[in-house]
Amino acid sequence: MHRGIARLVLVLVGFFAAVLMGFGPAQAEGPSITAIVTGADKAPISGVTVNVAGPDGFTGSGETNAEGQATIEVPAGGKYTATVDVATLPVGVEVKSGPERTINVLQGDKKALFPVVPAGEGGDSGGGGGGIFSDITVDRVLQLILDGIILSLIIALGALGLSLIFGTTGLSNFAHGELLTLGAFTVLVLNTTLGLNLIIAAPIGIVISAALWGWGQNQILWKPLRRRGTGLIAAMIVSIGLAIALRYTILFFFGGSPESYAQFAGQPGIDLGPVFVTPKAIILSIIAVIFLVAAVAWLKGSRLGKATRAVSDNPALASASGVNVERVISVVWVLGALLAAYGGVFLGMTQNVVWTMGQFLLLTMFAAVVLGGLGTISGAIVGSFVVGITVQLSTLIVPPELKTASALLLMIVLLLIRPQGLLGRPERVG
Repeated sequence: MHRGIARLVLVLVGFFAAVLMGFGPAQAEGPSITAIVTGADKAPISGVTVNVAGPDGFTGSGETNAEGQATIEVPAGGKYTATVDVATLPVGVEVKSGPERTINVLQGDKKALFPVVPAGEGGDSGGGGGGIFSDITVDRVLQLILDGIILSLIIALGALGLSLIFGTTGLSNFAHGELLTLGAFTVLVLNTTLGLNLIIAAPIGIVISAALWGWGQNQILWKPLRRRGTGLIAAMIVSIGLAIALRYTILFFFGGSPESYAQFAGQPGIDLGPVFVTPKAIILSIIAVIFLVAAVAWLKGSRLGKATRAVSDNPALASASGVNVERVISVVWVLGALLAAYGGVFLGMTQNVVWTMGQFLLLTMFAAVVLGGLGTISGAIVGSFVVGITVQLSTLIVPPELKTASALLLMIVLLLIRPQGLLGRPERVG
C-alpha cells in the first residue's frame, strides 16, 4: 500500500513538473473587460474598435478579433464605460440598445455584449425610462431559461458527486469545485500543450482526472484521515485549505487570464425561433444528460450502486453485512471526479477556462444539494435545475454579479418552508 502511494505521489510530481516546463510560473493579472460584438445571426464581427473609460481618467481601447472579442485590461475594480466606435462597424448596421455599456468590474474578467442589428432596428439607445422591468421580453426570458438549463447541467454534474461524497463519508467537501477546475485544466494541457485534438484530449483528460484527482486524492488524503478518526468538522476545514492550495497552485502555473481550447472557440450560434444556442452547447448538453442518466441508473441498478446507497444510509450496518466500505468510497470519489471533470470541460468550452471557475460554482452546487434534499440522488439533480434556472432568470432584475445570491436566497426561503428539501425525507428529532 505504501509503495502504491509513493508511486502515485511520483506521478503527481511528474505531472506538475510537466505543466511547469510547459507554462512556466505566471503571475495573477489584473481585471479586464471583454467586449463581444456579434451580428444578427450571432456570428462574431471582427475589426470593431471598443473604447473603455473609467476612474482616475483611465482610458483604453481594443479591436475585436476573429471571435468578435476585444479584451481591455483595466487597472482595478470600479465602474467603467465601454463604447463601440460606430465608425468601425460594417455599413448598414448599429448596436442594439446603443453603443455604450456601463460595467461594474469587481474582479477577473467582465464581459460586455454588443449585439449588432440592421440600422433602424437598434431600439432604445440607453437613455429611455420604463423602470426595472422595461427590458424584460418573452424572447429574453426564453433565452435565459435555455441558458439556465445549460448551467443547470453543469451544476448537476458537480452536485451529484458532491452529494455522493457527503452521503458515503459525511464530508462537506469545499474542494469539490476544484475538481471541475482541475478537469478543465488537465484537458487544456493535453489540448494546447501536447497538441491533441479536443475530441481526443477531452475523454483522456476526464479519465486522468477521475484517476488522479478522484481516486488519488482519496488514497493520499482522505483515507488516511478517516483511518485516524478525523472528525467531520476538522475534515471540512482540511477541504477548505485544500481548495485554496489547489486554486492558487493553478494560478501559479497557468496565470489569471482566461484560456480557451484550441478547437470549437468562437462558434457562431444557431437561431431556434426566439432563442439561439451554439452547436457545441447542444452536443455537450446531450452528453451531460447521458452522463447523469448513466450515473443514476448505475447507482440504482448495479450491485455496487446498491452498495453505495447502503453505505450512505448506514455505513456500520453495510460493513457488518459484508460491504467493503472503503472500496465503495473509492468508487464514489472516482465517479464524483469524473462527473466534475466533464462539468469543467463543459464550462470551459461554453465560456472560458479560468482558475476560479470551480470556486464560482461551489456555492451553487451546495445550494443544489441542500435544496434538493441531502442524501438523495435525484434531489441533487432537481435542485441543480431549480438553482441554475433561478440564477439566470434573476438577471432580469438584479445585476449579473448578484445572480448567485438569488439562488442562495431561494434556498433559505425554501428550507424555512420545507427543511428536508424538495425530495428529502423529514426526520424525527429527539
